[in-house]
Amino acid sequence: MTSDDTDHAFLVAQALLQHPDDPEQFQRCLAWKLKFWLASLPAGVGLATLKSILKLWLGFPPHKSGVFSAGNGPAMRSAILGAFFAGRPDQLGPFVRVCTRLTHTDPRAEQAALAIAQAAAWIVTHQRSIAGLLDWLCQQDVDPEWRVILERMATALQAGRPTPDFAAELGLKKGVTGYCYHTVAVALFACLRHPDDFRRSLEGALDCGGDTDTVGAILGALAGLIHGPQGIPQEWINGLIEWPRTPVLLERLAGRLAAHQAGGEKPGPVSYFWPGLILRNLVFLVLVLGHGFRRLAPPY
Repeated sequence: MTSDDTDHAFLVAQALLQHPDDPEQFQRCLAWKLKFWLASLPAGVGLATLKSILKLWLGFPPHKSGVFSAGNGPAMRSAILGAFFAGRPDQLGPFVRVCTRLTHTDPRAEQAALAIAQAAAWIVTHQRSIAGLLDWLCQQDVDPEWRVILERMATALQAGRPTPDFAAELGLKKGVTGYCYHTVAVALFACLRHPDDFRRSLEGALDCGGDTDTVGAILGALAGLIHGPQGIPQEWINGLIEWPRTPVLLERLAGRLAAHQAGGEKPGPVSYFWPGLILRNLVFLVLVLGHGFRRLAPPY
């Protein structure tokens, strides 16, 4: 089953199909979708995202609902913006900005989200190539902390270090934290470390431990842009058990975004039995809690 990271990417895609040309309208649309997403009782909600959506329910406008946090929410939903606005940096920046500030106002959250969006746009415009991506990111106007991380990433890549070793160099020996710079750095490094192998790049990132669902989601988005659906291990896709947002529905959503991007068509968002999300989320919660309690019992 998919995590809240996929939920957010889905909501961003749906909002893009409704308002692909106006960042403010897009932000208002996404705000409504997040409000009803929370009402469906999702099992995984970041604290900053939760606070922001509660503010939306209390009547705060979308441009004032964000809270000061450098969490992962914006970064985990920004790759799709980069892919959609590839070749249109004048639109990419404003959409990433409103998508970020809807829930997170810390500039670091926006910097991390923009880095992922820019990486996604680079992969699309350079025909699934990452050659030169890191050098280009280092040349951008970024804050000093993120620049240092990028430089350390370049050094570790040149030395051929495994992804867990790079994570350890960032002080993440016990797992990747929910801090956006940590998560985005590990996801980017894993993508650049194994650009020709979807499985190895993802397994290397997940071996770091910690916030693995978000690291995997961000990395999966970038690696998916490089390899396409055919590069994803088929048994992973076959193993998905999802409803009502099935893999078939996600493919249809992606097709609509691609059609709009290529020809300017406006097919509108996909429809599905959204009330079923409440039942789905309850099942998800029971499974997660059951798995957690099982790990506490012998044999460990």
